[in-house]
Amino acid sequence: MQPPLLSRRRALAGGAGALAAAGALGSLSGCAAPATAAGPGQTLLRYWHLFGGGDGVNMQGMLDDFRAGHPEIALEASTLQWGAPYYTKLGMAGAGGRAPELAALHLARLAGFAPGRLLDPFDLGLLAEHGVHEEDFPPDIWRRGQAGGKQYAVPLDTHPFVLYYQTEVCEKAGLMAGGGLKPISGAEEFADALRAAKKATGQPGLVTETLGPDCITPWRLFSSLYAQTGGTVLSADGKRLALDDAKALRVLEYLARLIEEGLMVRRVDYPGSVGVFNGGKTAFHLNGEWEISTFKATGLPFSMTRIPALFGTAATQADCHAFVLPHQKDRGGAPNEAAHTLVAWMLKHSVAWAEGGHVPAYLPVLDDPSYLALKPQSEYRGVIDDVALDEPAWFAGSASRMWIELGAVFSGVLTGSRSPRNALAEAKTRLRALLDTRNPLPGAAT
Repeated sequence: MQPPLLSRRRALAGGAGALAAAGALGSLSGCAAPATAAGPGQTLLRYWHLFGGGDGVNMQGMLDDFRAGHPEIALEASTLQWGAPYYTKLGMAGAGGRAPELAALHLARLAGFAPGRLLDPFDLGLLAEHGVHEEDFPPDIWRRGQAGGKQYAVPLDTHPFVLYYQTEVCEKAGLMAGGGLKPISGAEEFADALRAAKKATGQPGLVTETLGPDCITPWRLFSSLYAQTGGTVLSADGKRLALDDAKALRVLEYLARLIEEGLMVRRVDYPGSVGVFNGGKTAFHLNGEWEISTFKATGLPFSMTRIPALFGTAATQADCHAFVLPHQKDRGGAPNEAAHTLVAWMLKHSVAWAEGGHVPAYLPVLDDPSYLALKPQSEYRGVIDDVALDEPAWFAGSASRMWIELGAVFSGVLTGSRSPRNALAEAKTRLRALLDTRNPLPGAAT
């Protein structure tokens, strides 16, 4: 999910330090829903989420449809400020046992929420009554929602790093075939494609965010390509540094070479990168799939595909939006059943959610004719099996300190202010510091 840019930047800036800033604890965005009173015979269901911008419009439409079909449930949906303020407020609510019945959470942040303390487990029997089962999800993504043999998160989607391409520019550069991008295999073939694009337009062939306050795209770019080498940043349990120097340097040196050869725009912030691609002369753009609405709105002739396998496997960095049950002292009864009802309904109706670019995690939807008709959204649906989530650590996942700190480090490689070796050394220093830092969320410490 990519919220409105300015709000995302402010939220991330606030999250770079300690999470428990007093002003952040109660911050709600201006579009938070008013309090809903349950009428006679109704069950009150409170749902917190962090979806703004186009995501927020899609979510609101889905919730309105749910309300229309479930008059017995009084659904109170609140949109909270994206990023660290959201997660701080959610953690405080769970620690006090006074949380809403349901909330959204980035799956890679689950480890930081001390399942069993700040979160309650799902009742798989209740989900099964609504036709939702474990086998309806990619195994790896489903397992990431587990802790201690219980299911604490149910994934709604995955939102991967993808490759946008301008069809007219790529056609001019000889990179198209059969209405789509020709297959690209390996780092050198991708560099050759960028050279062909530059020759056709006189402009660098690739643009992505390389700098700016709390710039995270350099981390997502590194993480995607590093995952393709088979390397991991942390150990499987998220408690030890596992960065492979040789594999990391291979990726960083390749990125530095693209910059030095003029195949990639060197200095550009997030809105600038979107603007450059929208300008119509740059063949490729690397970003999250959420900008699909931006480029459709401008009429840009573009399509999207998964990031090619440049370094071995076809992995790409991603996170997943998921549903969680914040801890309540007296969870159960009709409100808890209503939460499970909403989760199952949202999964089964996630074609509407996919319109914003996200890949549904509920596998039956991937074969739904309505989803297959979404173009280019359905073109990269195969990425669901190859997403690389951060290893489980409290400081990882969307809007996390790791993304912000390593984004700043790898930004230097892309702008030329750091050598690949210097960036690798600094990244390891920062990761060790994070590993030695205690999770600041209340109730999360073991």
